[in-house]
Amino acid sequence: MRKYLLLAALFMVSQIDVLRAQGLFTAPDTVCMRQTVQLKSNATNASTHFWGFCSGYMFNDPVGSNFQNTARLTYPGSSAIEIEKDGDKYYAFILIRGLQNVMARLEFGNSLDNIPKITDYGTLNDVLSFSPNSLHIVKDTAKGNWHVFIVGGINGSNSTMTRLDFGKSLGNTPNIVNFGNLDNALDNPVGLYIFKETNKWYGYTLNRNTNSLVKMEFDTLLSLTPSLTNMGVLTGVTAPNDYAVIRHNGLWHFFVTNETGNNLTRLTMGATLSAPVISSTVIGNFTNELRNPTGISIIRDCDSFHIFITNKTTREFMRVDVTDITGPPSAFTANNLGILGGMLAPTGLTRAIRDKNDIFMFSVNETDSNIVKIAFKQCNNSSIQFSTTVTPPPFKYDTAGTYNLYYMTDEGLPTMQVQCKLIYVLPTPPITISNDTNICQGDTIGLKLLSVTAVNKTWSPAYNISSTTSDEVRVWPRFNTTYRIYLPYASGCIVDTAIRVTVNKVQADAGPDRTLADGANTLLGGPFTSIGINYTYKWLPDRYLNNFGIANPTAFPPFDYTYYLFVTDTSGCQAIDTVLVNVGCNDVNLPNAFAPEGRNTQNRFGLANSQIVKLAVFSIYDRWGKEVFTTTDPTKQWDGKVNGEIAPLGVYVWNVDGFCNSGKRLKKSGNVTLIR
Repeated sequence: MRKYLLLAALFMVSQIDVLRAQGLFTAPDTVCMRQTVQLKSNATNASTHFWGFCSGYMFNDPVGSNFQNTARLTYPGSSAIEIEKDGDKYYAFILIRGLQNVMARLEFGNSLDNIPKITDYGTLNDVLSFSPNSLHIVKDTAKGNWHVFIVGGINGSNSTMTRLDFGKSLGNTPNIVNFGNLDNALDNPVGLYIFKETNKWYGYTLNRNTNSLVKMEFDTLLSLTPSLTNMGVLTGVTAPNDYAVIRHNGLWHFFVTNETGNNLTRLTMGATLSAPVISSTVIGNFTNELRNPTGISIIRDCDSFHIFITNKTTREFMRVDVTDITGPPSAFTANNLGILGGMLAPTGLTRAIRDKNDIFMFSVNETDSNIVKIAFKQCNNSSIQFSTTVTPPPFKYDTAGTYNLYYMTDEGLPTMQVQCKLIYVLPTPPITISNDTNICQGDTIGLKLLSVTAVNKTWSPAYNISSTTSDEVRVWPRFNTTYRIYLPYASGCIVDTAIRVTVNKVQADAGPDRTLADGANTLLGGPFTSIGINYTYKWLPDRYLNNFGIANPTAFPPFDYTYYLFVTDTSGCQAIDTVLVNVGCNDVNLPNAFAPEGRNTQNRFGLANSQIVKLAVFSIYDRWGKEVFTTTDPTKQWDGKVNGEIAPLGVYVWNVDGFCNSGKRLKKSGNVTLIR
């Protein structure tokens, strides 16, 4: 089967060399934890955009999970699995060899995290290649038709090549044709890769029994019968199991897993696969880490290449890392990732498929035909996981580490481009910083920020602050203000932190100055006083008030009085305001009704004036003119009785003649209603 570098699901084979667009976007190399990151696209005219800020990263350990034969494939002997995306759906095909020669299709729908629906094709009326070893899914771009090619056999007499035709969709029921052993070139063929150069289709497979390479030529259409040519024995290839394909810097390379040598071999094919010039390099077995290596897949992720290999004997999953795919064997390092997802004699391994922020591979177990999903999942350390806008929103990382930025444009189109970039998130350097604080309006407070390794620091905004570059500053904002401090470091990390200064605005409004008639009352307090449970109120002096601890008391001063209102919040901030109450002796102040036996009402009738100091007469008469009450004492009041008897209800006439403390004479008559 074939494995080749692919960073996105819909790349066409002809685009393999254009997988990592240089300069597709700009981003910082290094940031600090919780530092705002803003990416910029250099492909603003693209039709679609996908940004991944926490994408699956190949240097992280993958997670393996086992389908546990949910595929209901009860035949042992799985040999190969391949996967492809058709439209928005994913399809995989599995080969099983041994007592049964079987093929099955897995339908994942629109996500590789789904449990697939299985179609068991069986032996396809015994047309399927005997002992099928490898397959390749390919779309004929000229016709738009899907094909699955299969090679199989255990020797020259029973080795064959088969083609399944699915038409316009991999979801269709296929037609099948078995080409047999064309030109007698096949001898236990393993690995299969089909591609197009200029206007012709070609393919390659390896003969396991003879360690030779077989070339296929289809001419212009994949529906045509190919011709096969044995290219001869390959140096450094011994009992191959599978191979992966990659094109880098204009040259094609095949990486082959060898069972006999328990090692990895690189075949450099030259600039064109239609007329290869082959050279061989044995990469090695990495100190016996490779044990019967079978499936192989290769992917480029950011600035590194990763080769993944399944070990059939030890059931282990291997990752081989290298920055230069053409480098010497010493440049390749192997990492044993252990047994993932119940691997049991793993054989086939799909190419790596990036499904947005996640990367998947699938392997099959020869022993029980279970399917193992290997996932490099996106992380959860960015404030935003992804974006589909040309200019993504700013985001932050909450944990130090290395993260993979991923950008894809024109998804699924011939113009599709992909770039990934590693971003290094450093721990926040040691910083001493003042806490967020509260101040009272009009006050000044000192703020501090110390960082020994910062290149410099800048405070902003430059509003009511003593300095914008010092470690310690004084501020006196008149409203709530967040002072941001930017600290660049030599590492490239920038700390953008802030101190919030909350200004407690306590308002006291005692109300406007006013003039009262002698004996009258007034409600103090204006509309601008701060109101709520967080405030306390105090009026001073506290005389001639019905309550000195509320925002709006009633005042009844006997003479001119200045009141002070103190409003204090829970933090101790305070505001003060005053009101002047002028009391003028300009009129006689008497109620117009009273009820002698009433409760909570006026039950006596007399002068309310406090400034009448001399009274010539205060007399009250009934409606027949009979005097019922008289006094020269300004403080004496009528109790509603006449000679000790209760006076009847009705209207009574009063007459007042007296002098204010200023000497002004007040002389007035009126009436009052006595209520029973």
